[in-house]
Amino acid sequence: MVDRIQDIARPLDAAAVMRLLPAPPRLLALGEPTHGEDALLDVRNDVFRQLVERHGYRTIAIESDCLRGLVVDDYVTRGTGTLDEVMAHGFSHPWGPSAPNRELVRWMRAYNEDRPAHERVRFAGFDGPLEITGAASPRQALTALHDCLSAAVDPALLPCTAQTLDRLLGADDRWTEPEAMTDPARSVGRSAEAGELRTLAADLVSLLDEQTPRLLATASRDAWDRARLHGRTATGLLSYHYWMADTTPARMARLLGVRDRMMADNLLALAGRAPTLVHAHNAHLQREKSSMRMWQGPVEWWSAGALVGARLGGEYAFVATALGTIRHQGVDTPPPDTVEGLLYALPQDPCVVDAGRLADALGDPRPAPRVSPWFGYAPLDPGHLDSVDGVVFVKDMPRP
Repeated sequence: MVDRIQDIARPLDAAAVMRLLPAPPRLLALGEPTHGEDALLDVRNDVFRQLVERHGYRTIAIESDCLRGLVVDDYVTRGTGTLDEVMAHGFSHPWGPSAPNRELVRWMRAYNEDRPAHERVRFAGFDGPLEITGAASPRQALTALHDCLSAAVDPALLPCTAQTLDRLLGADDRWTEPEAMTDPARSVGRSAEAGELRTLAADLVSLLDEQTPRLLATASRDAWDRARLHGRTATGLLSYHYWMADTTPARMARLLGVRDRMMADNLLALAGRAPTLVHAHNAHLQREKSSMRMWQGPVEWWSAGALVGARLGGEYAFVATALGTIRHQGVDTPPPDTVEGLLYALPQDPCVVDAGRLADALGDPRPAPRVSPWFGYAPLDPGHLDSVDGVVFVKDMPRP
């Protein structure tokens, strides 16, 4: 079995990934099975540099706050701010202290020096301004959208004033109440003010679409793209808060679904601008339905990858990453009868394999999924290989 898999394994680089695909996709997704491991981010950085230099990719999108990501993009494209400021304020979750993320931003800024705008690489966060424990106030997104329209269109067309938005939004800590995730009664998401804001946000987004010719004639394409991002984020956050206040069994499925739908909308917008590498957890990028066991039981929803794949078809490609050990988290050498165990026996590290040929080599029935002793690591599901374009394997995560 190992010999058969070794025949289809190749040392990892961008060219080896591209050879797995019929054509370069607009959106190439590289997943990871756990967060916080610098070795996986080093792999991501290497692949992105090669995609930029040899394959024409111009954007990287990571699983971080889409509004904070604008701070990073301003720095790498125009030199706004300092590297320390960008690392402190441009990432969520928090990814800012990561050395590979810092190196990525430093390299992107250096690459863009003295290059014309159309050749510069771009950075994006594609997650919403939210965490599993809560969500941001919609203030930043709503006010930015309103400001953009106020500066460009007849004031009589606006559905409200900035003062009305401020009054309806109230104090931001009403929206960020930490207890609301587990107690819907603590959420402001179905208050009368929130309902009015949802209507106004939809009207503002509609007005933005209606005024596209004027906006593109009087401002840059980047400014229009950002206004659209603020509109998507405002309506997405208000929808997320609405479902935080829900008391039915559908609550968590809807919250997770709204988050991945926000991710998908951001990815579709990025793919429409330039070929993009997206890096996030495998679960957000897979074409299969996602599932998770939470405090109220199992939850299922469609991931961002499933939503984007349904829209883009062959213009979306997903390469999952699997790994061997995370010994500092109790994840030791994988059993030899698992996919990870078979890949661990290969000499190449890291390597990439064609998922379809790997499935053929495994035969039927396929091995059972590896069991993880740590909740933060999700092993590769052999049953998903038919919906994956490739598998990257990295043997060992160094101790931090």
